[in-house]
Amino acid sequence: MLPSVAREAIRARLQGRQPPAGPEPTGALARRAPVFVTLRHRGRLRGCIGSLVPLCENLVRETQERALAAAFEDPRFPPLRAEELAGCAIEVSVLGELEPVSDPDSELDPAVYGVEVADRFGRRAVLLPGIEGIDTVAQQLRAVRAKAGVPDDVPVRVRRFPVLAIHETQR
Repeated sequence: MLPSVAREAIRARLQGRQPPAGPEPTGALARRAPVFVTLRHRGRLRGCIGSLVPLCENLVRETQERALAAAFEDPRFPPLRAEELAGCAIEVSVLGELEPVSDPDSELDPAVYGVEVADRFGRRAVLLPGIEGIDTVAQQLRAVRAKAGVPDDVPVRVRRFPVLAIHETQR
C-alpha cells in the first residue's frame, strides 16, 4: 500500500494538485517511523530521499512527503517529469530503530541492515541495505564513507538500522 501512496503523491504533484489525504490511517499505518522512498526509472536510480527520524504524524504522511522529496528534490537528479512516472518502480523503506555498532564485522550485514556513519566534523551519510554490488561489510562501509566524504583513516561513529522494504507490485 505505501508504494501506491507514494505514487499517488507524485502523480498529484505532477498534475498540480495536493496528494489526497484519504481516510485516517489506522493500525500499523498510524504509527510514526522514518521512511526512505527510492525511485528507479527503467531499473536505474532516479531518486532516493529519507530521514532517520520520523518527521510526520504517521506512515502515510511520511511516505507522501519522502516520495515528493525523492521525485523533485534529490540534488543528484533533475525533478521527475510526468512522462517518467510510468517507467518508475517505487520502493518504500520503513526504518527500525538506530543501534550503535561497536564491531562492524559481527554486527553488520549489508543485506539486512542499513548503516549510518558520522565523523566529528559533521560529515554523515546513510546507506540502505540490499544495494546491488555491495555484498560485504567492508564494501558497505567503504560506500557509505565515500558518500559522506569521510576518508578511511578518519574515525567514525557507526549505527545500523533494520529495514522493512516494500516494493511496488506490478501495476
